[in-house]
Amino acid sequence: MKISYNWLKNYLDFDLEPEETAKILTDTGLEVEGLEKVETIKGGLEGVVIGEVLTKEKHPDADRLNVTTVDVASGEPLQIVCGAPNVEAGQKVVVATPGCTLYPDPEKGFKIKKSKIRGVESNGMICAEDELGLGESHDGIMVLEDSVQVGMPARDYFKIEDDYLIEIGLTPNRADAMGHIGVARDLKAYLNYHKGQSLQLNIDDTTFSEGEKIINLTVENEVACPRYSGVIVSGVKVADSPDWLQNKLRVIGLNPINNIVDITNFVMFESGNPLHAFDLTKTGGDIVVRNARKGEKIVGLDEVERELSENDLMICNKDVPMCIAGVFGGLDSGVQDSTTDIFLEAAYFNPVSVRKTAKRHTLNTDSSFRFERGVDPNNVSYALNRAAKLIAEVAGGTIEKVVDHYPNKIEDFEVDFNFDRCRKLAGITISDEEILSILNELDITEISKEESQSKVKVPAYRVDVQREADVVEEVLRIYGFNNVALPEKLNTSISYRSNPDREKLYNTVADLLTNNGFSEIMNNSLTSSALWSKLNSGSFNAEEDVAILNPLSQELDVMRQTLLPGGLKSIEYNQNRQFPDLKFFEFGSVYKKSNEEYQENGRLGIWISGKKAKENWSVGQDKANFYTLKGVIEALLGKLGIDKAVNLDETEVDLFEYGYQLSITRQLVGEFGLVQPKIAKKFGLKGDVFYADLDWDKIVDLSVLNKITAKPLPKTQFARRDFSLLLNESVEFSAIEKIAYKVDKKILKEVGLFDVYQGKNLEKGKKSYAVSFTFQDDEKTLKDKQLDAIMDNIRKKLETELGAELR
Repeated sequence: MKISYNWLKNYLDFDLEPEETAKILTDTGLEVEGLEKVETIKGGLEGVVIGEVLTKEKHPDADRLNVTTVDVASGEPLQIVCGAPNVEAGQKVVVATPGCTLYPDPEKGFKIKKSKIRGVESNGMICAEDELGLGESHDGIMVLEDSVQVGMPARDYFKIEDDYLIEIGLTPNRADAMGHIGVARDLKAYLNYHKGQSLQLNIDDTTFSEGEKIINLTVENEVACPRYSGVIVSGVKVADSPDWLQNKLRVIGLNPINNIVDITNFVMFESGNPLHAFDLTKTGGDIVVRNARKGEKIVGLDEVERELSENDLMICNKDVPMCIAGVFGGLDSGVQDSTTDIFLEAAYFNPVSVRKTAKRHTLNTDSSFRFERGVDPNNVSYALNRAAKLIAEVAGGTIEKVVDHYPNKIEDFEVDFNFDRCRKLAGITISDEEILSILNELDITEISKEESQSKVKVPAYRVDVQREADVVEEVLRIYGFNNVALPEKLNTSISYRSNPDREKLYNTVADLLTNNGFSEIMNNSLTSSALWSKLNSGSFNAEEDVAILNPLSQELDVMRQTLLPGGLKSIEYNQNRQFPDLKFFEFGSVYKKSNEEYQENGRLGIWISGKKAKENWSVGQDKANFYTLKGVIEALLGKLGIDKAVNLDETEVDLFEYGYQLSITRQLVGEFGLVQPKIAKKFGLKGDVFYADLDWDKIVDLSVLNKITAKPLPKTQFARRDFSLLLNESVEFSAIEKIAYKVDKKILKEVGLFDVYQGKNLEKGKKSYAVSFTFQDDEKTLKDKQLDAIMDNIRKKLETELGAELR
């Protein structure tokens, strides 16, 4: 939100420096994000003066150039070569003298120097309006009225003023501060309370005598349009705005268009209420506020044709739509240079209706910005009358009869308010009288009181103040959050910590992963419904999408069902910037709709791509593989103490080329493996990507299985036995491990795989595993006979169940 410092001073007589003004506004809740000194014309026209053309002669060596002498009241007249077709002796003109810099392009200036043009010396330039940055015309030089004083600085003639632009980061709840008057109201409240001043807002008188002509108004949708006002102004002359008006708009970044449109913009930035002006002839004398009909279209001011929805509120004549209500004007119905009669509109449109329409057509305008947040419904008359009166003053014309459709007045809010509770909640010592004085400054009035209990009336434009706590916040804003004293001591109670502690488990896992070279990523929970065709997976069903009612774009129209695409996009982004070796993890929720019920599930995604480790002389440059990811998952489960009842089975999820599904106590906890190369290719990825999709909610629940116990160190040594087994290629180590633990769980402590061989001297379809078995009894020394019996049982089980052979 852009606010002009000089413009603010029109409504409030204060003598603060711009920097102090910005600090006060921030303290009152209108956070100032930037303060910049600005000039309505870049460079301020320094070195540009008013001159008089004394003589004009043809250039001796150029048919289209003239050699002039110009008096600028600085001594000798300047000789200037000029190519403008309209230059004549006796004219008062604008002259850029040598050494000054002009900015026809605000981003790039050019310096005026003494030079020779076709052999003739030229000491300056007679300027056209576009060369000065005052307009766009380049048909010829600017010719001024004869009464202008020669030598007068152009800055003074065009009333160029320095100003300060205050950039406010306006939060959506502060609809009351969408205009200069609203900002001035907060400033007034602060100064009157803290400085003991008695400032009042300077609001212009908007009364005028009405004519007889009136528009025929019909409002068909009073829910979307609770209030609609308008007035005809006849006999106007469309022209450039006066300098004061152009300067006001330029400071806040608006380009002047014409006097009618400029006044509607001026009043909008003054009051916060948007307005729109129609060419009266286009209305046919009728205004109909209705929803669009099926198949209707409109061409907007941007010359783009849009097909309308039946939910779009439109301002129409008897036949066709002329404007998207509260959002965007139509190209054909707007004010033209030839317009002589206008219909001026001011209204209050339903914020939800405007927001949905603006999002539907991907439009974000100054008008929709304000209507979406909720303008003051009871300030519509002021905005309309103010604009109508200014138009009559600036463009001439007669103000006709005002029409105002407001069948159900939007009343002010009534809120129960307790003074003692205010002091307690705010943590300040302040009297009832001081509280009331602050509230009165903000147009919040007391309507009844009994002891410390009161009822206050909040104006309708404060849509964010509807509870007692909101009123307390208003008191605190003006009292000053920075003025709330810190207590000498802080009292606290012992907080209850849930078991399992989700936050602690998150930190444990996050620390583990980051200590192993992983980076945490956070992706948007919104994604595109077109994603499922890209993944081409049966794991996700578009019918289970949680759709967004008002999507920001088609790329963000549903909630994500999986973390996978976000991670793949992150990998693509980094690979494209020469970072191929990547380890990512993300904690996030996924969403789906099943049987009309919405489900949210916390997940943990892990991605590995590229090399196992960063390049280093002491570390090999092997690429990450499936077992790299498997090792990370085992370490994670081990850290949480839930790695004892893990079961791995081949996954059937078609996102993976190959992989496992992970179960703990027969509960499916997730899948991991190599992402299908065709999916990785669709995301523009290079190389293999290994991905784990873990159910974090379920892991948190299972973490209660981790029981920390203490026991003395064993008194005995461990014993180890090895088998060299010949197996079918399809046999997995987990099957061997499972069989071994079935045979003995008491003294068999660990089963390990320390060598794998496939190739020469083995039958086709066979492989060799070297497996270790570690035994230990905490109380007594193991005997060979006991171990041999166990190993023999394991051998027999392996032979019968897996077809294993000892080598």
